[in-house]
Amino acid sequence: MSYYNQEPIYKHGDPPKIGIILANLGTPEEPKTAAVRKYLGQFLMDRRVVEIPRFIWCWILHFIILVFRPASSAKKYAQIWTSKGSPLLVNAKAQSKLLKKYLDKNYRQPIEVSLGMSYGQPSMQKAFNELREKNCTKILLFPLYPQYAASSSASAMDSLWRLLLKTRNVPEIRTIRHYHDHPAYINALKVSVLNYWKKNGKPSKLIMSFHGIPKKSLYQGDPYHCECHKTGRLLAEALNLKDAEYQICFQSRFGKAEWLKPYFAEVIADLGKQKKNNIHVICPGFSSDCLETLEEINMEGKSIFINNGGKNYKYIPALNSDPHWIEAMGIISSSNLQGWLDLKWSLVKEQKSSNLTKKQAEKFK
Repeated sequence: MSYYNQEPIYKHGDPPKIGIILANLGTPEEPKTAAVRKYLGQFLMDRRVVEIPRFIWCWILHFIILVFRPASSAKKYAQIWTSKGSPLLVNAKAQSKLLKKYLDKNYRQPIEVSLGMSYGQPSMQKAFNELREKNCTKILLFPLYPQYAASSSASAMDSLWRLLLKTRNVPEIRTIRHYHDHPAYINALKVSVLNYWKKNGKPSKLIMSFHGIPKKSLYQGDPYHCECHKTGRLLAEALNLKDAEYQICFQSRFGKAEWLKPYFAEVIADLGKQKKNNIHVICPGFSSDCLETLEEINMEGKSIFINNGGKNYKYIPALNSDPHWIEAMGIISSSNLQGWLDLKWSLVKEQKSSNLTKKQAEKFK
């Protein structure tokens, strides 16, 4: 048996294409304990996500976390699950289709788009195989994480690199490291906030909550903390907010170790105690609404704020399928495809090239 995975069927004259893999974290297949346990087992065994020594961590994971956590997490997933499935997956699929539509409209050269998850389905391998079967000889990996972190962006990259180890005919590969300060991304955030304020009014304070990571990661060289603060500053500047009108914090702390501060739950509780009448929360680090935004921020966050004396609390949805975000995805993609894109590409020219290749191949039969 060959060490390498089987190559897709090749036909002489097939026109080469560009492919884009939109990469995201992943989601359980259903909001049930067994499915959540399977998903968490895969997610939490990633060395990028948890850096505790394997022997110790495997014992903690399999005899404590995967015994007790899946049931409680499944209940949370059930609260935000839609008739079409997981919100993250539904949004990610829509983003893939809309990005493809945007690229088809703006470029004559064929560009394929596939969705690949670091954990769960559709897998990174499925996305990679789909593109290669369409003869994509150049592939751009687009992790949907604006701010780079080893536990998110690099984990998505690892998922692709592992596939290349067993690929005989390796395509050209590029990856988008981050886009935390890209003007198109900041503009999409700005427009989403302003549109929300048109309908709901401007709050006394805008809370920008980013997913947390262990504080030690910052000192080990992870740039995530700095990139989150830069995104927050640029968004505040775009909205003409004063320092007192916004605050950056971090959510989703896991375990007992110290994570990036200030913690979202503590910030919201303090604002409630201060009798703040009107606050809005946005999560600029999430391209799609998911458990962490819909349940932790929109539900738990509101409960903490109200229970501590606050009154008006609203969550501003993630960018999801917002047209400005789809356009930003297209702009970010195209800027990373420079040198691959042929602005003079034409179907007639490509067909002539394919016919010549076929004729040449016939001579060697």
